[in-house]
Amino acid sequence: MTNPIKTRVQGTVLEVTLDRPKANAIDLATSRAMGEVFADFRDDASLRVAILSGAGERFFCAGWDLKAAAAGDAVDGDYGVGGFGGIQRLPDLNKPIIAAVNGMAVGGGWELALSCDLILAADTATFALPEIRAGTLADAASIKLPKRVPYHVAMDVLLTGRWMDAEEAHRWGVVNEIVEPGKLMARARELAASLAAGPPLVFAAIKEVVREAETMRAQDALRHVAERRFPTVDRLYASEDEREGARAFAEKREPVWKGR
Repeated sequence: MTNPIKTRVQGTVLEVTLDRPKANAIDLATSRAMGEVFADFRDDASLRVAILSGAGERFFCAGWDLKAAAAGDAVDGDYGVGGFGGIQRLPDLNKPIIAAVNGMAVGGGWELALSCDLILAADTATFALPEIRAGTLADAASIKLPKRVPYHVAMDVLLTGRWMDAEEAHRWGVVNEIVEPGKLMARARELAASLAAGPPLVFAAIKEVVREAETMRAQDALRHVAERRFPTVDRLYASEDEREGARAFAEKREPVWKGR
């Protein structure tokens, strides 16, 4: 069998392509492989941004591989270090990930996109959570989607399993930007290059604070930042990059970020 996960490094940007014809569905082995790829990305200081996409034009990802499930993959099996798709539960993943949704994002495929920090979509992309029709729970979407869109919109999609096109997804803020299909990866690479040129320690602090503050009272989260209780914030405030930002501003020049 060919490797279902294709990777490509361009400078400080990692491109990850899910390539499992015909629908880029994810079985347990693929999920574990994705977890390893993204754990390596997390731990590699030379990489700053990742792009996640699907091979082909029809599917970004069809979610959980039902054929593999029928053959014995348990829905509560070993998805690997990062949970389903490698990024939903990967600890300390403090680097930006861009989803380039090239086609249908179905069930766990939509949940995978929701686990990314920015979502670009081809104008032909569509989204759906059909788990309700199979008598099961779209678990990650049930947790995340009501926090991203109005409650009644999220419940409509979850309870009916209906399709949402790229335009509607953009209108509700699920998608950051709609792009012509032939220009999707070029735009994703342009955005990734822009982020890669930014301050990596600040990005790490943003991701940790946003993630951890979700379960904290606002005042408690602010106290944690002020007292440098978040590891990424403590590292940022003691870093060369923190001083470089101030110097570059005073000297009216572009900062040179070193990630330390």
